Amino acid sequence: MTLFIKSLQKYFKNICLVESSFITLKKQGFDKNLVKIKIKKMTGLKEGDKAPDFKGVIEGGSEVKLSDYKGKKLVLYFYPKDNTPGCTAQACNLTENQSELKKAGFEILGVSADSAKKHVNFIEKYSLGFSLLADEDKKVINAYQVWGPKKFMGKEYDGIHRTTFVINEEGIIERVFTKVKTKDHANQILESYK
Repeated sequence: MTLFIKSLQKYFKNICLVESSFITLKKQGFDKNLVKIKIKKMTGLKEGDKAPDFKGVIEGGSEVKLSDYKGKKLVLYFYPKDNTPGCTAQACNLTENQSELKKAGFEILGVSADSAKKHVNFIEKYSLGFSLLADEDKKVINAYQVWGPKKFMGKEYDGIHRTTFVINEEGIIERVFTKVKTKDHANQILESYK
């Protein structure tokens, strides 16, 4: 069965990242054997899961890791690309409401596959008040299972699914936002704790 699934992965890119719950496939030559494979939802990570450990480089070149946030609540948000309309709206909304988020005990860290140099430009251009992790090799993105097939204006491509994880003081995921309101994200996070 494992070999069969591996062979399917050659033909169905990112089969474990498909949005639907189940996919039913009939393998050629096996008329009586209808194979049903359970497919994980996009992130696969859920509230109550231990947050995957990570380390990476932020905009200034220094290293950041999950353990740096031990004892704090971390808003770890994944976004597609610096300087795009939705990503800019989200980053600016979090910056504008950062004092409220800090009062509630939250730290913020953004993650995209952009370079540290692009992050510096993005932070300076919009006076962002938090760090951005440059995950060019997608290690953190893949650990949090937010890379996968997307559709935009009729085109299909692989990319980062905008997702936010709130990780508690002990490294456990408390909230997962997959339907992010880019212009009201800070309020979306704060309201989830009322």
